[in-house]
Amino acid sequence: MIQPPSLLTKHYRTLSYISGPLIFVERVQDVGYGEIVEIAGADGVTRPGQVLEVNGERAVVQVFTGTRGLDVDTTRVRFTGEVARLGVSTEMLGRTLNGAGEPLDGGPAIVPEAFRDVNGEPINPWARDHPSEFIQTGISAIDGLNTLVRGQKLPIFSGYGLPANEIAAQVAAQAKVLGTGERFAVVFAALGITHREASFFIQRFEASGALDRTVLFLNLADDPTVERLLTPRAALTTAEYLAFTHDLHVLVIISDMTNYAEALREVATAREEVPGRRGYPGYMYTDLATIYERAGRIKGKQGSITQLVILNMPDDDITHPIPDLTGYITEGQIVLSRDLHRRGVYPPIDALPCLSRLMNAGIGAGKTREDHRGVADQLYSFYAQGRDLRRLVAIIGEAALSAEDRRYLTFADRFEQEYIGQGNTNREIAETLALGWKLLGEFPVTELKRIKREHIERYGKR
Repeated sequence: MIQPPSLLTKHYRTLSYISGPLIFVERVQDVGYGEIVEIAGADGVTRPGQVLEVNGERAVVQVFTGTRGLDVDTTRVRFTGEVARLGVSTEMLGRTLNGAGEPLDGGPAIVPEAFRDVNGEPINPWARDHPSEFIQTGISAIDGLNTLVRGQKLPIFSGYGLPANEIAAQVAAQAKVLGTGERFAVVFAALGITHREASFFIQRFEASGALDRTVLFLNLADDPTVERLLTPRAALTTAEYLAFTHDLHVLVIISDMTNYAEALREVATAREEVPGRRGYPGYMYTDLATIYERAGRIKGKQGSITQLVILNMPDDDITHPIPDLTGYITEGQIVLSRDLHRRGVYPPIDALPCLSRLMNAGIGAGKTREDHRGVADQLYSFYAQGRDLRRLVAIIGEAALSAEDRRYLTFADRFEQEYIGQGNTNREIAETLALGWKLLGEFPVTELKRIKREHIERYGKR
């Protein structure tokens, strides 16, 4: 629920131009960037909007619900003097809301405990606490090889038709911190997804028992495009309130950031801006950063915000501007493989291009286990060699390989089927490490060059 306007407002009937979701208001005074606007058409219906640009006496306003039915002669604009503020409350847990925070589940209106700026407040870099607590997702390809740490922002680079939503829902249901009874609150923001995808998330959260600790913000494919720019900010504002006011550990899932970037491009086109790469605005990097950088931990606060961002890569192109810029801002990536998906491997996580830049801070003695880093490195090494040999087999045939080469080839197959392809099971980190040792057990001890000798003697007994 956006905060109602103050009584100190300004009214204008000086529209000069309407373009897509934007209106242009002339001869304005004392209007600020980001100010909330109310637009009333000839039908008397009031629509919310926000100031995108002030240039002299002209203000450019984006209308959240679209401009259909508005005309320059009869439309009235009221500038409220307020920035966009969301009414937040712990009562939002278990509720389904639209992109502006209004109920969609037929329940009562949210009674706000506070109103917070949807753009958030800048965090002093000195006040940030370095993420260092291991989050167990129950998925071996993440826990064992690309560990998620509390306070991290980690995107899932997917392709259209791949089960990124299923993986995100599985993580939301299974995520926990070892040695504590704490559970995550989940804030899920849907950006332009289909009704079927929205129903899937709701059903999965209900089935796992996670719905009571989940806040869902749904901007569906047939909802206003401009509202997609507000939805992730409303979701993160709620997450910040739950994390830093009520000391909850919040997992924020945003799906799909590609739809967000498309909405950003549509608004930029309506503003007749000079386009950047592939038509996206040149400030897209900065805009994405205002969302991603709201994850983290703050010194002296018990709560935290961890982001899991789903991003469908157009044409499976990881160099596309959206995943490319996202990779620069976030702390790693989980990449899904279409080839593994075709072969029935779930989750189809392609281990080699995946990365978690905070993994070393969240693993090791006292967190996961002392042999974790070595086992992960050795698994990566053997799997990479097996993948290289597959390309060689396509040229010379498997019969030309040595017995040692066949061992690596077999390892790559077993690694994909047994370690990565775990299905919907929930594995403890001890099970993940034990399975890694089992796969490595097919090699002589002399080949385990990336694991310390004392760890081999303690954990690698056959």
